[in-house]
Amino acid sequence: MAIEPLTPEQVVKKTVKSDEPTKPTPEPTLSAKRLIGLALLLALMTWAYRAAQVEPQLLWENRDKAVPIITDLLTPSLLTRGEETQQVVVRVEAPCETSTGPVVEAGSGAQITLSSNCLNPGDSLTVSGSGLRPDTGGRLYWQHPNAQGRLRDERFRTDANGNFTVDTDIPQLLEDLGGGETELQTILSWESGRLRASDALTETFHAIIETIFLALMATTLGSLIAIPISFLAARNIMPRTPLGNAVYGLTRTALNITRSVEPLILATIFAIWVSFGPFAGVLALSVSTIANIGKLFSEAAESIDDGPLEAIRSTGGNELEVVWFGVVPQIIPPYLSFMIYYWDINVRMSTIIGFVGGGGIGLALSHWINQTQWNNAATAVWAIVIVVFAMDYISAIVRERLI
Repeated sequence: MAIEPLTPEQVVKKTVKSDEPTKPTPEPTLSAKRLIGLALLLALMTWAYRAAQVEPQLLWENRDKAVPIITDLLTPSLLTRGEETQQVVVRVEAPCETSTGPVVEAGSGAQITLSSNCLNPGDSLTVSGSGLRPDTGGRLYWQHPNAQGRLRDERFRTDANGNFTVDTDIPQLLEDLGGGETELQTILSWESGRLRASDALTETFHAIIETIFLALMATTLGSLIAIPISFLAARNIMPRTPLGNAVYGLTRTALNITRSVEPLILATIFAIWVSFGPFAGVLALSVSTIANIGKLFSEAAESIDDGPLEAIRSTGGNELEVVWFGVVPQIIPPYLSFMIYYWDINVRMSTIIGFVGGGGIGLALSHWINQTQWNNAATAVWAIVIVVFAMDYISAIVRERLI
């Protein structure tokens, strides 16, 4: 059957029809799935807000408690002229069970007076002092026998006659500690003698050096053990046999489980095991390093070029020769880079494990915080900041040259 040719009019009509602009497709509206997802997200954030007990107004309402601490943290104890102190101790019973009232231990004419003789946790209290050193700064400390450190401190300054008045309250924590006799310590301190390095600065210097070498030892031990483990956890190195698959799976599982245990918990265990000190910190950080850097090492090994490995296997090389001649030359730069980077991480982590007896700067920092000696704590904090900045800069340069 012959096909009839199109006439010129038909050609024009079809051309015009094909050239007609297409109507824009309307943009899709927000689907029901997106609305449900948004509602679930809002519900999740609402639950999280309530679970975290977020109360932003407390930041403003309790600002007076934070200002002295922040001020001290900005003024570390670096130089001193020596210190003299004057102390008056008041022994009180809280909760109040007898009517004997507070017992004041004063010296050289100093006297402390409380606005109430019967004290209970949470009650307001006015403390007045007289006969103290004029124009001198001082602090009030609550100290309970069952507490590891001071419960709270209030600051004051005596007038020209050696008097002061401070409004405070009884720490609520006294009730949880079992009550009983509690000390309210009034301590005035002032500088005297010639200028010298403060005790906090000297202790911080020795502790930060200990921290650096503690982290170095942990990184070295952890990395040496993690290197062979990383080969067992690399999919491209382990043979795809039942035994190889089992070793690979067990190794990866062990690394994941160990990485899930916080170094703080490990430090607590080793501090009890081998006693408090830097050795406990080395052990805790070494175990943590094995798990974390072993994971990084295995991923670096999995990302190498498989060509040399296949070439060695095709020439009859065994698995040990494959690793030594095909894997090791490719992994040396990234492995060294990870080790230097993790030394930096361990320096920062060692400041935390020191809080549970792992030695280093963290142990000194924990002691000063528990004693509310914020100027001394500031010395340690700024030392940590300087060391972390220096190590981050140095490690970045070394990693850049290695890779």
